[in-house]
Amino acid sequence: MSAAASDFTFLYPGDLSTPTGGYLYDREMIAALERAGARVETRSLGPGYPAPSPKVRAQAQATLAALPDGRLTVIDGLACGVMAEELAPHAARLRLVSLLHHPLGHESGLDDARSSALLAAERAALAHVRHVVTTSAATARAVCETFGVAAKAVSVVEPGVEIDARVPAKGPRDGAGPLRLLSVGSLIPRKDHATLLDALSRLGDRDLRLDIAGSAALDPDHAGEIRALIARLGLEDKVTLHGALPREALDALYRAADLFVLTTLYEGYGMAFVEAMAHGLPVVATGDGAVRDTVPETAGIFLPVGDVAAVADALARLAATPQDRHALSLGALAHVAQLPDWDAQAARFIDILKGMEQ
Repeated sequence: MSAAASDFTFLYPGDLSTPTGGYLYDREMIAALERAGARVETRSLGPGYPAPSPKVRAQAQATLAALPDGRLTVIDGLACGVMAEELAPHAARLRLVSLLHHPLGHESGLDDARSSALLAAERAALAHVRHVVTTSAATARAVCETFGVAAKAVSVVEPGVEIDARVPAKGPRDGAGPLRLLSVGSLIPRKDHATLLDALSRLGDRDLRLDIAGSAALDPDHAGEIRALIARLGLEDKVTLHGALPREALDALYRAADLFVLTTLYEGYGMAFVEAMAHGLPVVATGDGAVRDTVPETAGIFLPVGDVAAVADALARLAATPQDRHALSLGALAHVAQLPDWDAQAARFIDILKGMEQ
C-alpha cells in the first residue's frame, strides 16, 4: 500500500458512535483500514446533517480549509450530499471521495419538495468529488441513474461480515415458551415498524414475542407514534422496545431469536439483515433498494413494501413450520459464509483509494 493511499482524512457528520448501520459501516471500515496499516485521521463535521445550521456549515468550511493541498479526503455521504457550497473551493486542491450509503432524497418520510431539494443538493455536491464509493450495487446504480455520475467514477464496497463458525442453525424448538421474533432498526419512518406491528396484531393468540432493537433518539416524534401504535393495537405484552443496545446485548437478542423480520421501506444495503443471517436466523424482509440483493431466497422470504397481509401470512406460516425455519436458517448461514470479511473489504477500499493518486 502506497503512502498516499494509506494516509487520508475521513470526515463524518455528528458522532461516529451513533447506533445506525451507516455509522457502523464507518467504524468497522476505519478499524479494518487501520489494521491494514492505514493512517486514518477522523474529524467530525458537526451535528444536524443533512440539515446543518449555518454555524455547522462554517465549521465544515474551516475543516476543509485546514486540510493541506492534495490531501485524500473521504466524506460520509450523509454530510457530503449537502456540502456543494463548502466543497466547491477545495475540489481542485483536495482529492475528494464520497462514501455514499444511499441517496439522501430517497429517505422515507420526506415530502416531494424536500426529496427533490436533497437530490438536487447531492447532484451538485457529487460534481465536486473525484470518486463515489457506495455500499451496494443497488446504490451504485442509483448514483449513476439519479445523479448522472459516470460508472467509472463509482465503486462498490459492501460491508464486511464477521462469521462465527460455531453458530448453529436454528432447529425445531421444543415448544416451550413463545416464538421469539427480532427486528433491528432505528425508530424512524423508513424502517416502517407500523407494517410489522399491524401484521403481528393480526396473528391473534399465537404465542409470539417481538423484540425491537433500535434508537428512539433519531426521530423522537416518530418513536412516540410507534409506542402509541403498540398500545392502540393491544401489543404491550407481546412487544418490547429495547432502544439502542451495546454490541453484547444485541448479540444476545440475535442468539435468543427464532426469526428475524424487518419491514423496511428502503435500504442502501441492510446490515441488520446480514447480521441476522450470520446468527443463523431465517428472515422475513421487505424493502426497495438493496434488500432483494442482500437477502437471498434461500435465507428468507421477501415481500412487497407495506403489505401487512403478506407479512402476517409469512409470520404465521413460519411460526407453524419449524422445518421451514430450519431450512432458511441453513440457507442464511451458507450465504454469509461466502461473504467477505471487513479486512477483505478494507483491502478493496484501499485499492480504490490508490486510484485517487492519478
